Amino acid sequence: MQHHIRLGVDIGGTFTDVVLEVGGTQQSTKVLTTYAAPEDAIIEGMHQVCKRAGIVPAQIGQIIHGTTLATNALIERRGARTALITTEGFRDVIEMRTESRFEQYDLNLQLPEPLLPRQHRFTLSERVDAQGNVLIPLDRGAVAALADQIAPMGFDSIAVGLIHAYLNDAHERMIRDVLAEKLPGVMVSLSSEVSPQMREYERFNTTVANAYIKPLMKSYLGRLKGRLADEGTMCPIFLMHSGGGIISLESAADFPVRLVESGPAGGAVFAADIAARHGLDKVLSFDMGGTTAKICLIKNQTPKTARVFEVARTYRFKKGSGMPISIPVIDMVEIGAGGGSLAHVDTMRQIRVGPESAGSEPGPACYGRGGDRPAVTDADLTLGKLDPDHFAGGSIPLHPDAATDALTTLGAPLDMDAVTAAYGLAEVVDENMANAARVHAVENGEDLADYTMIAFGGAAPLHAGRLCEKLGINRLLVPTGAGVGSAIGFLRAPFSFEATRSVYMKLSDFAPDVVKTLLADLAAEATGFVRTCDATAAIQAEYKVYMRYTGQGWEIPISLSADDARDPDAARFQALFEADYTTLFGRTVAGMDIEITVWAVNATTEAAKPAALADTPDASDATVAARRDLFDPALGTMTQAAVVARASLTAGQTITGPALITEDETTIVIPASRTAIARPDGTIDITEVKP
Repeated sequence: MQHHIRLGVDIGGTFTDVVLEVGGTQQSTKVLTTYAAPEDAIIEGMHQVCKRAGIVPAQIGQIIHGTTLATNALIERRGARTALITTEGFRDVIEMRTESRFEQYDLNLQLPEPLLPRQHRFTLSERVDAQGNVLIPLDRGAVAALADQIAPMGFDSIAVGLIHAYLNDAHERMIRDVLAEKLPGVMVSLSSEVSPQMREYERFNTTVANAYIKPLMKSYLGRLKGRLADEGTMCPIFLMHSGGGIISLESAADFPVRLVESGPAGGAVFAADIAARHGLDKVLSFDMGGTTAKICLIKNQTPKTARVFEVARTYRFKKGSGMPISIPVIDMVEIGAGGGSLAHVDTMRQIRVGPESAGSEPGPACYGRGGDRPAVTDADLTLGKLDPDHFAGGSIPLHPDAATDALTTLGAPLDMDAVTAAYGLAEVVDENMANAARVHAVENGEDLADYTMIAFGGAAPLHAGRLCEKLGINRLLVPTGAGVGSAIGFLRAPFSFEATRSVYMKLSDFAPDVVKTLLADLAAEATGFVRTCDATAAIQAEYKVYMRYTGQGWEIPISLSADDARDPDAARFQALFEADYTTLFGRTVAGMDIEITVWAVNATTEAAKPAALADTPDASDATVAARRDLFDPALGTMTQAAVVARASLTAGQTITGPALITEDETTIVIPASRTAIARPDGTIDITEVKP
């Protein structure tokens, strides 16, 4: 039975979520994240769920872990002391960025600072051309001299990014060999391994990011493995990666940049699973925790993916204002809006919320742990959304007086009382999230009115109803386990790894034998990573190429079949490209050659198919346990809301807002404009009340 016992763990900025799955049953808990040693919260949560399930940690057969530690380290610039070694003449690529301006008419535009200052970037005389041919050989003695030069500077990690190394990695490998001899304790990241793709800015930045967080993540993963072993838990430990699959702990330690967005990726997998159960083809995934909110579009039960995304957008969620990371990733927008996000009044006498967060230490003012600045959770408590005696299942008592004091201080410059300040704070954070969703939808050419929202994360059910009102979304689903949705998503994800490579090729110069070998090599590389996780499972290969018309600046992804990979044909590739290009842009471009820039193969085990949803019984009224004051922002006033325990709901029972559905990990707020019904799988299905 041991292999049926699985543990999912999600470390967030405020809470660490732990889910234990024993056969068909689940036990879950939320504990405050322990920043100094994140593994402490995991051990505490593991003990809690094991005790409830009546097992000991040694019986756990598999642990799947995701975390925002990597993301937070990049956002907060808390990484290792890192250097970059690059080709002579390219020292400033990560600072010069590209010619794109994310705000065309802002004369005072400030670009985000690079991760590394100029004095931490070094060059070597070498050159490889765009076909992978060596133009200037790299002198091993020059590498040794550079290693001696930087040795006294105390770097913990070194990124190596040379021009066109994705086509010929010999020089990068020589640098690693010399550094291993000269600086044996320093970690090294090669761009040809981390992100073997064209576009040096994105490739260099991704390699620098990997090197920047590698010591932190390697140390943490090593400590976690040791602590679990001390508890008798000797099972395999896997990590969720940003592309929505699972990789081994060893692979994650070598390529920690692939863990950026691992927690949110688990949430997207969770939402996709719910979408499949309910037969939904257009879903807006809304994940709001203690520190951030994540929004993702899911079409045909599959999260939208990309091969470049941005961490920490600094300017109104605009593309180009963040830090580009060039890895396979589930495409989503993330903003600093969570339960711990702090509010202040700016010089324009406007309430601003986030991205600064109180986290778990000290936490919002109402936690009573020393925080005195108002956070979103303080507003939610003051507006009646939270029960101070039953927050997090009663494990964290809340202090309404402390929340009132913090909000009174916030509102004082605006002549607002605590409730009005809480109303303003909540409306600002909700509008920030709604605006992020609108921008994301526009960037992807989608109309959110056609979408169903799936809300999860500890704070999302508190705010999702209001977001639906703002976005014009008619239907909202809050699934069972919503408070720990990402951790459940880890348990639903397949083992997978995507291998990519940039090899430029025009269709007019199409070389079938080269293509066949290239795709076979990528499939073998990706399959090898998956085999480190599961030695026997059937593995599927998903082939993709990125194509564009010659002269265009960006590509579109084109999916290939296994037959296309085994027997590549230029006419077939052209037909696939033109069909997808027409879908996106309405027409093709006559007389233009077509080129391929990136080749990718994703090897994946088969994900479990969700069970079909049973029919919902005839509607009946839910049992109301109590009533309490709840502020309804659409009405702008306090209302009397019915309180219903989620555990008491049975399939078919309904409740009309204003209402609150309570559970240990979260509370579902149903505005006056909505009505809810319990579905057979426990999902709360919330729709607009028709006039």
